[in-house]
Amino acid sequence: MTRLLPALSLGIAAIAAVPAGAQVALPMATVVPDGTVLDVSATGRVSRTPDLATITAGVVTQAPVAATAMADNARQMDAVVKALKAAGIAARDLSTSNVALSPQYRYQDGKPPVVTGYQATNSVAIRFRDIAKSGTVLDALVRAGANQIDGPNLSLSNPEAALDEARAQAVAKARARAELYAKATGMTVARIVAIDEAGDNGGDRPRPMAMLRAAPMAADAATVVLPGETDVTASINVRFLLK
Repeated sequence: MTRLLPALSLGIAAIAAVPAGAQVALPMATVVPDGTVLDVSATGRVSRTPDLATITAGVVTQAPVAATAMADNARQMDAVVKALKAAGIAARDLSTSNVALSPQYRYQDGKPPVVTGYQATNSVAIRFRDIAKSGTVLDALVRAGANQIDGPNLSLSNPEAALDEARAQAVAKARARAELYAKATGMTVARIVAIDEAGDNGGDRPRPMAMLRAAPMAADAATVVLPGETDVTASINVRFLLK
């Protein structure tokens, strides 16, 4: 979006005399030099390969008795956590994401639902700092007893560096566009009056894989996680003074 506006010179209105010693708060005023104001919107965009993957893995168990479902779940989940640690996943990259226990019902027409058992769920969020190795670890988790996998959510470990590059690109684009309009109207760009950064700047939302359910795998099968690229954007509004 680009707008041309006449610049305004703002001053402070005179105030009436006041009793000696009284304090008066003066209104703030912004002075814009004579000229033409040009508003330009621009977006900078850079692409980066994600270097972090967050995947949720867990165990779902069912049993006629709630305590049995929880006990079976805890036993299988312990094996999953041990497999993660054996694969070299640090404690700081592991966090419990969900623990749940819910009754299972049988429904029949004209009759109230009947509890047939209980389902226990326990899952852990795993942050992979080496995406290339995440598929191998997932396969190890399935062998250890994990039967529910969700992810990955791909992200950048240092998004600010990419965002700063996108910001600089946005400013350069806005400046080039202002120069174009100034030349077309027989004026020149005097300076930047203000810069406003949009609030939604950042990387594209992660592109998650569909939920995976554990299934028998061929001996030579291996899960592969492909990072692809993600876009980091910065949108700004810049006000230029033209003369």
